[in-house]
Amino acid sequence: MPKSISGFSKLSKRGKLKWMVENFFKDPELVMKELKSYWLPDEEQQKILDGFSENTISNFHLPFSVSPNWLINDQTYCVPMVIEESSVVAAASSAAKYWQSRGGFKAEVLGIEKLGQIHFTYAGRVEDLQTVMPALDKRLRQDTAALTANMEQRGGGIQRIELKKIDNGPKYAYTLVVFFHTADSMGANFINSVLEVMAQSLRKYAAGHPKLKQGELTIVMAILSNLTPQCLVRVSVTSPIDQLACPGTGISPQEFAKRFHLAVEIARADPYRAATHNKGIFNGVDAVVISTGNDFRAVEACGHAYAARDGQYRSLSFCSIDDGIFHFWMDLPLALGTVGGLTSLHPMARRSLELLENPSAESLMKIAASVGLAQNFAALRSLVTIGIQQGHMRMHLSNILSRLEATEKEMKEALVYFADRAVSHGAVQEFLQLLRSQAQVEGDLSV
Repeated sequence: MPKSISGFSKLSKRGKLKWMVENFFKDPELVMKELKSYWLPDEEQQKILDGFSENTISNFHLPFSVSPNWLINDQTYCVPMVIEESSVVAAASSAAKYWQSRGGFKAEVLGIEKLGQIHFTYAGRVEDLQTVMPALDKRLRQDTAALTANMEQRGGGIQRIELKKIDNGPKYAYTLVVFFHTADSMGANFINSVLEVMAQSLRKYAAGHPKLKQGELTIVMAILSNLTPQCLVRVSVTSPIDQLACPGTGISPQEFAKRFHLAVEIARADPYRAATHNKGIFNGVDAVVISTGNDFRAVEACGHAYAARDGQYRSLSFCSIDDGIFHFWMDLPLALGTVGGLTSLHPMARRSLELLENPSAESLMKIAASVGLAQNFAALRSLVTIGIQQGHMRMHLSNILSRLEATEKEMKEALVYFADRAVSHGAVQEFLQLLRSQAQVEGDLSV
C-alpha cells in the first residue's frame, strides 16, 4: 500500500523527490537520476518554473516547434507551436503554405468583452432589485475604483453590470453579470479581484437598504466565467473553386470542394463527428496558446461551450460554395493575453511573443484562430481525399521506431520501406524482426 505523509509541502524539492521515488518506484536511484536530468542547468530559470505550481519535482518537456509562411491579413508570421501530437505542426504548416498563395487568412476581432459573475440568493421581490440597480451600479464602481484605475488607463475596465435571474436554477438564485475589457492581459486575476470586492460591497449595500434587507440577500460566490461569447474572433479563407488543386489525389478541385462542404455539413449536424472535428481545431489553437503562456484549458472550455450555444454541440467552422467561390470560416471565442501572467514570466512564452513581433491580445487572437482554421482545413482535406492515417502514421513512424529501440541504420531502412506502405505498430515490428533476422544470418555466414 502507498504510504501517506504529513507535511509533504514543507519538504525541499529534493526531499519531495526522494520520498516519492523511495515509496512508489522499484528502482529509486534510477528514477531519481532520470527526473533530476530534466532540471534546467540554470538555477534561476528553474526557480521560475518551480514557482508556477506546487510540489514540483521535475520538468515535463514538450516539443517547441515553429511553423512558417503564415499570411494573416497580409502580414507574414512564423508561428510558435507547442504540442506533442504527431503531424499537427506538419499539417498546419502545409495548410499555411497552401493558403499563402491564395490570399492567406483574413481575421477580424468582433468583440473583446470578458465577464464575471456574482451569484447570490434573494427571497424578496425582483422589482426591488431592479429598482436599485442604477444606484447599486454606481456604488460597485466606486468601491472598486482603486482596483480598476490602472486598467482604465490602459483602455480597459468595467463596461457594464447586468442583473439576471438564473432560469431553471436554485430557488431565489440571481447573478450580477459584470462585463470587462482587460486590454492586452487575459485579466483573470484582475476580474476575480474586482468581483470579490463587489460581492462584499453588494452584501453591505443590501444589509443597509430598507427594502433589500428584508429579502435576506446572501452572497454565494464571485468568479469570472470562462464562457466569453463576446470575446470573439472571425477567421476565413476564400478561393475560386478551380484554384483548389489537390495534387497526388486524383480528385478535381470541383469534387474536392463538394466533398469538403459535405464534411463540414456533417460536423454541423452530428455531435459525434463535431467533437472530433473541433478537437482538430484546438490541436492548432492550443499549440499557439500554450506556446505563448496562455490558459489552454479556459480556451477549450469556452470553445466547446460556444459550439453548443444553440442547444446541440456542432462544428465551430462553416463552409459555403457560391457562384464558383469556396469560402471556409470560423467564429471562435478566445480570451487571450500578451501581458501579465506566464506571458511575461515564462522564458519560452516571452520568446514566442517576440517571434510573433510582440502582438497585442487582439492580434494574438487572430493568429491563434488562423492556426485553428488551418488545422481544420488540413484534417478535412486529408479525410475527403487520401484519408487521415496515411500522413498521420508516417509522421508517427519515428515514434514507433524509437519505442522498438531501432538503430539508426534500421530507422533509415524503415523510412525507405514504408515510403509507399501502410504504417502500423505491428507492421513496423514485423519489419524490424525481419531485418534483425537477416542481419543475424549474415553475421553467422561471415563467421
